[in-house]
Amino acid sequence: MSRDVSLSSVVRSEWIKFRTVRSTIVGMTVTFVLTIGLGALVTALTRAHWSTIGPLQRATFDPVSTSLVGILFAQFAVGVIGSLFITSEFTSGSIRTTLTAVPKRYELALGKVIVLIASLLVVAEVASFATFSLGQSIFSGVVPTASLSNSSVLRAVVFAGLYLTLLAVFAFAIGLLLRQSAACISVFVSVLLIIPLILLFFPQSWQHDVQRFLPSEIGNAMISTAPVSNDFSATTSLIVLVIYVVVLVSIGMATFARRDA
Repeated sequence: MSRDVSLSSVVRSEWIKFRTVRSTIVGMTVTFVLTIGLGALVTALTRAHWSTIGPLQRATFDPVSTSLVGILFAQFAVGVIGSLFITSEFTSGSIRTTLTAVPKRYELALGKVIVLIASLLVVAEVASFATFSLGQSIFSGVVPTASLSNSSVLRAVVFAGLYLTLLAVFAFAIGLLLRQSAACISVFVSVLLIIPLILLFFPQSWQHDVQRFLPSEIGNAMISTAPVSNDFSATTSLIVLVIYVVVLVSIGMATFARRDA
């Protein structure tokens, strides 16, 4: 390959690597299964116990976020996909070969981001619409259902796929910074799971001020059809998450360009 490579060439080569690596295939499968399988399980259990649910819970019930609950588990799978897309090359040492072929590090990192976004967006959106449709069919006749003809419902389903896609890029950026799979995944899980748990030990006022900025809470707001108390709106939450990703990817690229392989 010529040393003066184009971005399109980088994208094509990264796409070949992405779709032929076993960990990617497994990760995509797990994402799809978790999103649809857990969503179907929760909706089936909700239907089975609907008669025992109180009036207040019925009044505030959201059939959309309930059917999309698998997203909250699939987020860990996409984090692994995003992190391994870069850290596996550092671990194996193949990043040196890649940099020999593509010495322009910004183009290499950008090519990986493009492939990651394009691939995850398709899988995540298909999984989101599939689990929503399956969940509403399970609810039908017993539990109140929602329709995609409602703009807030359509927005929630679309945003669910965007949330998973952006999380994968978020994890990729952490991988650019840390270069080690275990460290990257540990940080990613801590941001999504450990920090929210630690926050529970802080005063209530602090929780309300900080919680809305956490990626996990942003995800909750994005897949809800109605505003969540103390959270940003769904659109604002998306914007905040995009800012997180852009800033982290920019820092990751700058660090990647300056470090030795």
